[in-house]
Amino acid sequence: MSILQRNDYCWLDSDNATLQAHGGGVLIHEGQYYWYGENRDGPIYAEQDGRKRADNVGVSCYRSSDLLTWDNLGVVLPAVDDPDHDLHIRKVIERPKVIYNSSTGKFVMWLHVDSADYAFARAGVAISDHPTGPFRYLYSLRPNGFMSRDQTVFVDDGGTAYHIGASDENQTAMVSQLTDDYLNISGKFRKIFEGRCMEAFAFTRHEGRFWMIASGCTGWDPNAARSAVADDMMGPWEELGNPCVGEHADITFGGQSTFILPPGPANQQHIAMFDIWRPTDLRTSGYVWLPIQWEGGRMALRWQTTWSS
Repeated sequence: MSILQRNDYCWLDSDNATLQAHGGGVLIHEGQYYWYGENRDGPIYAEQDGRKRADNVGVSCYRSSDLLTWDNLGVVLPAVDDPDHDLHIRKVIERPKVIYNSSTGKFVMWLHVDSADYAFARAGVAISDHPTGPFRYLYSLRPNGFMSRDQTVFVDDGGTAYHIGASDENQTAMVSQLTDDYLNISGKFRKIFEGRCMEAFAFTRHEGRFWMIASGCTGWDPNAARSAVADDMMGPWEELGNPCVGEHADITFGGQSTFILPPGPANQQHIAMFDIWRPTDLRTSGYVWLPIQWEGGRMALRWQTTWSS
């Protein structure tokens, strides 16, 4: 049983270094957990308006067998110095998620790539032969010709994969079915939550239904989480309100959703993963992982500093 007792803190890896997996997600493969996320440990600089930003480092990967000790496998998709490249150090590299295609044997990463002003609004795709990388960047696209900002990918029980992204200036979410190799958009899509202004999507499957946790769009500031359920990824989706319960539920305990970890070798419960963003020093942003409780057809999340998976 793993004891998770570091909620709200900047977690450390097995080398006692700051764990850089922000905005990330976890892949379970052959009994191991691979946590991919934004490496925010780059040089910090100030823009003309006084905001602090940091150069991109790329996407990091960590591996664990118990969800407690995380070994740093390094930057598996690095940022580059070429200002014309999607992954330039001064552009946006966010929300990396990796899925495994059992037919091709490839590991496919989707991520949000953008210009500094967020006008580029595209989804990037990278591929690797191994969960440990390195990943080779392929290209970026606007799914079905529409904007894509905050994003995630999800594979259902039958192996069909979906890309879900914030579109239409974040006013709408769009679900796009991926091609069989998970490398492109199939052309089948549907806009959901129109006019609801959501980001930070996280999905799972439980008792035959699809479940979602998301965030409102308030920049770095936390807000009340959203939740929803559907019988089909394409919808229709029924909103269920804020799944958080108790003190500070109205600000999601200070966090923002990023991923739902399904049950695996070291966890018997679904785990909702959140980031505690610290915009003045993003490298020290913390993490909150909480077990999902299923109550009366809804998800419930209660604050726990220490709990066992």
